[in-house]
Amino acid sequence: QVQLVESGGGLVQAGGSLRLSCAASGRSISIYGMGWFRQAPGKEREFVAGISSSGTSTYYTDSVKGRFTISRDNAKNTVYLQMNSLKPEDTAVYYCALDLTSWGRRRANDYTYWGQGTQVTVSS
Repeated sequence: QVQLVESGGGLVQAGGSLRLSCAASGRSISIYGMGWFRQAPGKEREFVAGISSSGTSTYYTDSVKGRFTISRDNAKNTVYLQMNSLKPEDTAVYYCALDLTSWGRRRANDYTYWGQGTQVTVSS
């Protein structure tokens, strides 16, 4: 079993920045791909970013390219999402997730373990 706990969400003005963290426990995540997803009210959960087990490869949805950066520290069993130039449309609950067999996959169903989510609200 793996437990994932997100933190770092909050309220920020448009153009601001936030850094989300996802701390894992129960098992080392160093051999697994990780992803960040988000879900806005009334919308489906959508893929935001993915990172390979080593951290050398990353993948982003088009709407966040150039603004968000996913990274990981396997020694700390933690994954991060640095979010810059935030827009009101980035408002959502953000979730981290673990992929047992691959990385960078966009479907939520491909991920086995999920955190509880952290709210990000961007005001205009």
